[in-house]
Amino acid sequence: MSRDVGIDLGTSNTMIYVKERGIVVNESSIVAVNNRNSQILAVGEEAQKMVGKAPPHITISRPLVDGIISDFEVTEKMLKYFISRLYTENFGLAVRPRVVIGVPLDITEVEKKAVEDVVLLAGAREVYLVENVITSAIGARLPIQDPTGNMIVDLGGGITEIAVISLSGVVAWKSLRIAGGKLDQDIIQFARNEFNLLIGERVAEEAKIRVAKLDESDQPLELKIRGRDLMTGLPKEVSITSEQVTRALQRSVSAIIEGIKSTLEITPPELVADIYQRGMILSGGGSLLAGLDQAIAQATKIPVKVIEDPLTCSVRGMGLILEDDNLLKEVAIPSTHADQSPR
Repeated sequence: MSRDVGIDLGTSNTMIYVKERGIVVNESSIVAVNNRNSQILAVGEEAQKMVGKAPPHITISRPLVDGIISDFEVTEKMLKYFISRLYTENFGLAVRPRVVIGVPLDITEVEKKAVEDVVLLAGAREVYLVENVITSAIGARLPIQDPTGNMIVDLGGGITEIAVISLSGVVAWKSLRIAGGKLDQDIIQFARNEFNLLIGERVAEEAKIRVAKLDESDQPLELKIRGRDLMTGLPKEVSITSEQVTRALQRSVSAIIEGIKSTLEITPPELVADIYQRGMILSGGGSLLAGLDQAIAQATKIPVKVIEDPLTCSVRGMGLILEDDNLLKEVAIPSTHADQSPR
């Protein structure tokens, strides 16, 4: 018998859940390709170490952009690598598995077919698509099957999805191309404008994680960042403060808050009343930004809670879906393969 598998195919990270074993893969969605022979040199964390350090004949590819497959061939190879690892590490995959995979809310039919095809080619027997906000809400243990309003904001690496869920379906939603990657770019741009310093993505991400503070705390933090001086072309080190990082992120954070407000505006009043009483949930890696929950709560006048372990929330939800076939029937979106339906 094969073990069922849940795949959270994210812009920044790919996580794989195997039924009865838990999360067995949690690696960066990144692939290093040798252009001379088109062979894959490294996948996941090994490829992540090469970012910004590879010679011209090695391409570091991020095959997913804004939660959507942008490079079909590389994504297939990446998934094949991860799934084959499950066989070699003996996670109970004796035959081809049944797979549940998360997709964005605004996915098109063509993109839906691309996801299904790539998972089938990577070694799946059957594939079921479920919206990422639904898997995150289930992972957060929200009562999505009840006739009550559940609001979730899923801040990923490439996309932020805001949704109001009731009776196992999405009632109102908004999708923004502002997420973790955009926040990193904001810090890179700020360092360029403020210090004439060119920094890399990993340095920007470290600054975002370590010194960004959106709340009004009394303890400002400081971090030394290194890069190339744009005036001299030589290496340079400067100190960046939490106040400066917060200023760099302000526009993107304001856009996320406006997205939440506009989603509430199109939500039926009965569900808004539920949300006002129950609050909203933040999930995804972006929700770990210090003070973001307080900034959203202050702007919307609604209680905000960051779910425990927000990075794995979605894939844990897939694990719960795999345990319950009736739930899978309720939340799986129609397949592009006419012969396949949840059973």
